[in-house]
Amino acid sequence: MTKDRDSEPPREHGVSRRGVFGFGAAAIAAAGIGVGLSSCGNDDEVDPPDTQTDPTDHVARANRQATAALPFSDTADFADADRGFVAALTPGIVRSEDGKVVWDNDSYNFLQGSCPMSVHPSLWRQSQLTVKQGLYEIAPGFYQVRGLDLSNMTLIEGETGVVVIDPLISAETAKAGLELYRRHRGNRPVTGLIYSHSHVDHFGGALGVLTKEQAAAGVPVLAPVGFVEHAVSENVYAGTAMARRSAYMYGAALPRGPKGQVGTGLGQTNSTGTITLIAPTRDITRSGQEETVDGVRMVFQLTPGTEAPSEMNFYFPDRRILCMAENATHTLHNLLTLRGALVRDPHVWSAYLTESINLYARQSDLVFSSHHWPVWDTDRIVEYLSLQRDLYAYLHDQTLRLLNQGYTGSEIAEQFQIPPALAEKWFTHGYYGSVSHNVKAIYQRYMGWFDGNPAHLWEHPPVESAKRHVDAMGGVDSVLRQAQKAYDASDYRWAAQLLNYAVFADPGNRKAQLLQAATFEQLGYGSENATWRNFYLSGAYELRNGSFGTPTQSDPSSMLAALSVDQIFDAASLRINGPRAWGVRMTTDWRFPDDHDRVHRVELRNGVLIHYDRRPSDGLPAPDATVVTTRAALLGTLLGGGDVGAAVRKGDIRIEGDAAVLAQLPPLFDKPDPNFAIVTP
Repeated sequence: MTKDRDSEPPREHGVSRRGVFGFGAAAIAAAGIGVGLSSCGNDDEVDPPDTQTDPTDHVARANRQATAALPFSDTADFADADRGFVAALTPGIVRSEDGKVVWDNDSYNFLQGSCPMSVHPSLWRQSQLTVKQGLYEIAPGFYQVRGLDLSNMTLIEGETGVVVIDPLISAETAKAGLELYRRHRGNRPVTGLIYSHSHVDHFGGALGVLTKEQAAAGVPVLAPVGFVEHAVSENVYAGTAMARRSAYMYGAALPRGPKGQVGTGLGQTNSTGTITLIAPTRDITRSGQEETVDGVRMVFQLTPGTEAPSEMNFYFPDRRILCMAENATHTLHNLLTLRGALVRDPHVWSAYLTESINLYARQSDLVFSSHHWPVWDTDRIVEYLSLQRDLYAYLHDQTLRLLNQGYTGSEIAEQFQIPPALAEKWFTHGYYGSVSHNVKAIYQRYMGWFDGNPAHLWEHPPVESAKRHVDAMGGVDSVLRQAQKAYDASDYRWAAQLLNYAVFADPGNRKAQLLQAATFEQLGYGSENATWRNFYLSGAYELRNGSFGTPTQSDPSSMLAALSVDQIFDAASLRINGPRAWGVRMTTDWRFPDDHDRVHRVELRNGVLIHYDRRPSDGLPAPDATVVTTRAALLGTLLGGGDVGAAVRKGDIRIEGDAAVLAQLPPLFDKPDPNFAIVTP
């Protein structure tokens, strides 16, 4: 809707106070003269370059303005990030058993130099902080391994060994981090493992620090209630699509360098090793719950619905130390990640931060999180958490205020301004989340995808819409001329939109692809937000070089192994090709002697796989067949692509009744595509 915005504070013209894509704006303004691929107004056609572009004068000028405007004289974060340094991993490279490099922090050595014009200066500063790696003593007996993965691993020395918090993404990096600790603190056994929340960068390296046998023998594994359910649902149900988009978000396939990937704002990138999981043996079910592990006393605060659906902070009362999981880090976080996820609740998030402040912060001398560097001293801790709290509360409340005046999500994002007291702090900058996409996420949380305008209720999908736009504008050549004109005028947002039409309407048009790649590069060079930069540069890379697919493994075996019987059938139901299964009806019972002789009824009807536990008293009709098996065999055949016939011959599966019924099932399954197109049709 078009509204009178005179009541809103005026926005600065051109670029925001934080630069081209800083906190106050999400765009390079069309105003100003840029040096594009040809001079503005020149109708002579010039082929776009087939190699990566340099930043235009417009982007370089805006980045220089940001350098002049930002408080680079404030170096407190660098002092905090270096405090307690013990030793680095040398070289900063981790390999898998077969010699494959799964982590290379040394590839970011270029960050030691001065900021180039192809990177927003604020993002360069953040990457110089997050690239620091090694073992750090943050308090007596409290150590962190940083810079060996996207996240941190924290180690707390107990009476007989060491308690590990959040063992990174990969078993290989977690093992390397533990070995680095032991090299300087002795060969202490792991006597406890804690997952702060249900995202993979906080549990994936579990088998690098502990074995399943050790957990079964009594080493406690603590996690917030609902951890397994949320961990596996996020990584399995929509795991393929999220993993593919994560490749864009984290830039794992991009070349490292001033015109490539420089970090993610939260860490450098994600490791590409083996994702593992050891199921928790002890659930944290309520705030105030106290647990002691190897003599280390902890009081827990559950924070569901904040940065993760299953998350917890915890306080060490004997040491006046607070762990904030991922609820407070040195960046504005995501309310909806660009890779995809459930929309998070900033109202609840801010409320839990208030609770953390009142319960723990004023009695704390140190706060650390699962990313970035700690904050010391009570007054600084209270200010840090309070301003983070205010940030999420302000985003929520002001979005709702404008939403109720009829503004749409994109309109709110375009005019949104952060209060000066928040904007002046480095730790509120949008390096990982952004004001723009967080405001749209809040709108989505309350109002959904539809903005209320009937014209948007039934629009054509991307390809058909693109064809019609291109035709209306006089054909592809006309669109390209308009896009070139927009590029030359430094209106990269409009150029990207026009070129998207051209690429989707005429997928084989190389000129459109290359000009779109150049446009994405300029948008990336000007972005303070690392994930936006990575998305833009990943799109440009694929337009120039073809798809890089999904660099990280989806549906890892140990993740699948944690699925319950219900979740296995849930995951299977998501792979049924509905139209292909319209005419198929079958009813089967699946009996599990290894699970108290549990019987699970599975019905396929109308293209839907329905499943539920069956009780003898239900009076259900007899099934077409009964399958007697174990959960492991079910997993291997239904989701793991195993041969049912071979499993039957081996004795892992026994079929009672009409075995031919089950033969109808495998052809109805679709395989997820980890290489689906994003910037092309």
